[in-house]
Amino acid sequence: MTHTISKITTDIKEFPLEAGDGTDSIHTDPVYSYIVTHLHTDSSVCGTGIVFTLGAGNQEIRSLIEGLVQPLVGREVEELMSQFGDCFKQLAEHPRYRWLGPHKGMIHLALASITNACYDLWAKTHGVPLWKLLNDLTPEQIVDTLDLSYLEDELTREDAILLLKENRAGREERSGIIEKGYPGYDTSIGWFNYSDEQVKDNVRRAVETGFKDMKLKVGSPETERDVRRAYLVREAAGDDARVMLDVNQSWSLPKAIRTSKALAGMSPFWIEEPTQPDDVIGHQTLAKEIDPIDIALGEHVSNRVMFKNFMQARAVTYVQVDCTRVGGISEFITVSLLARKFGLTVVPHVGDMGQIHQHLVLFNHISMGHDALFLEHIPHLRKYFLHPALVEDGIYKTPQEPGSSSDFV
Repeated sequence: MTHTISKITTDIKEFPLEAGDGTDSIHTDPVYSYIVTHLHTDSSVCGTGIVFTLGAGNQEIRSLIEGLVQPLVGREVEELMSQFGDCFKQLAEHPRYRWLGPHKGMIHLALASITNACYDLWAKTHGVPLWKLLNDLTPEQIVDTLDLSYLEDELTREDAILLLKENRAGREERSGIIEKGYPGYDTSIGWFNYSDEQVKDNVRRAVETGFKDMKLKVGSPETERDVRRAYLVREAAGDDARVMLDVNQSWSLPKAIRTSKALAGMSPFWIEEPTQPDDVIGHQTLAKEIDPIDIALGEHVSNRVMFKNFMQARAVTYVQVDCTRVGGISEFITVSLLARKFGLTVVPHVGDMGQIHQHLVLFNHISMGHDALFLEHIPHLRKYFLHPALVEDGIYKTPQEPGSSSDFV
């Protein structure tokens, strides 16, 4: 049976949060939001794609989606996805819209929503969850969905296919994670505007519900506040917990060096987004200065070329590529391949609240051989998704419904 895209609609979903939820050192009043692309077909199967914002620019992104997406009308799904890399490149290189990026900002977020809808639709037409669809594809089929332009110095088409073929060894053993589930870590214990007492209570609750690892928001004007709260989490979580510290870009490079060293005694697992997200050399300098503390970044790294530069500079250890920040699932897979080549671990940022990424990390682990370290868990929007990510005892349970888990109630 064939499935042809017959109509495209868009939507905006906005979810105000409880006081303090979602806050960090930069973003103090978030409204978790999604700009949604719906790809309708003549067979009544509908693909849903999402991209994440904090509540501003939603209508503008929606308009960009409606302008970019029109070439998909009339395309048969299997034919489209068999050469999606070419389609992705054509959309990203639109001779007029490209000027608004290129490959970043609202134009790239619009592309992400479209791309994610394509993959969701593809999985639904096969009647399988996205993780299974991706793991069942051949290396050549996977690479046909990617745009590898501007990466030829590090990752050619032939390199990507070979990397996937080489990692077929061990797939059966790694597939055991489908039954076991993928480990999670708790981001919601330490939002920036939470009181110290609330943070302590949240850590205790996280440990009781099975989380061994968690993240605290730092980046205060007063370094003493960050140090106090970091040690508070370490004491409450215990010496064996992996505690990540997330700056959300608020430090200058000199302050990042000073404060990271001041925090070294509580053994942070990583320092996340320590400074301006486009400053590759700044992160490279910081990585050398604070070694052996590791740097994580990617929440605001907008495309594969920037990720390539960070990897080439050895300015990152944990790659937090997010399919709702780069150009969707296609570019996420591309960055994951780059990271695998550089021997780096992918731990996605979850602007999707883990809905799509719970599928993508299974693909990364099974088909690419990435370590199954853990996946960020943010629980605030569970009730709004039709098939919310299920996390029990700190473990993501493997989704079974067809698609990418992106549909709303």
